[in-house]
Amino acid sequence: MHTTIAIWKKQVWDTSKNKTILIQLVLFPVITVIMNYAVKMEDMPELSYLKLFSIMYLAMAPITSMSAIISEEKEKGTLRALMMSYVRPWEYLLGVGAYVFCCCTIGTVFMSKGCGMEGQAWNRYMAVMAVGMVISILLGAAIGMWSKDQMSATSLQVPVMCVFSFLPMIAQFNDQVARVGKFFYTQQLYNIVLDIENVKISMENVVIIGANALLILVFFFLAYRKEGLSKD
Repeated sequence: MHTTIAIWKKQVWDTSKNKTILIQLVLFPVITVIMNYAVKMEDMPELSYLKLFSIMYLAMAPITSMSAIISEEKEKGTLRALMMSYVRPWEYLLGVGAYVFCCCTIGTVFMSKGCGMEGQAWNRYMAVMAVGMVISILLGAAIGMWSKDQMSATSLQVPVMCVFSFLPMIAQFNDQVARVGKFFYTQQLYNIVLDIENVKISMENVVIIGANALLILVFFFLAYRKEGLSKD
C-alpha cells in the first residue's frame, strides 16, 4: 500500500507538468457547466448537457489519461526502472488507476454540482459514473500496455475513445446507430443516466455492461501477458 500511495503521489507531480493529460481531465467539466447555463433551447429536458457530456467524459478522460501515462512511462523506460526497484505491476497499476479515478471523480463532482444536481439523483449519478470510469480505466490501461510507445497508444486510443464516447450522442439521431450502440457500455450507462431521478436498471443494462466489462478485462490480461509493463 505504501508503494501504491507513492505511485499515486508521483502521478500528481507528473500531471502538474503534463498539460495534455491535465486538459483531458478538466476540459469536459468546464464545458459542461458553461453550456448548461449559456446554451438554452425551448423544451430541452433538464440537465441534458450534463447527462450527455458525462458519458463522453467517462469514456474519454480515463481511457486517454490511463493509456497516455502508461505508454509514456513505458517509452521513457520509467516503468523498467520501477520494476527493477521491486515495484510490483499490480502496485503500479493500482496507484495510477486510483489516481485517474480520483481526478475523474473530482471532475464529475464539479460537473454535476456546477449544473445543480443534488439529492438522491446525485448519489445515483455518481454510482453510475463510478462504474463507467472503472471500466474505462481498465480499457485505457490495456491500450497503454499493448502499445510500444506514445504514438502507437494515440493511434489506438483515439478510435476506441471516439466509438465509446460519441455513440450515445449519434444514437439519438440515427436508429441504425442506436441498434448497434446498445451493445456498448457507454450507451447503456447513458440510458440509465437519462432518467436518473427515477432510475430503473433492466436486465439488458446489467448483461451488456457486464459483458463489456468482461471483454475489456480479457483484453487487459491479454495485453499484460503479451506486452507487460516494461519495454524490452
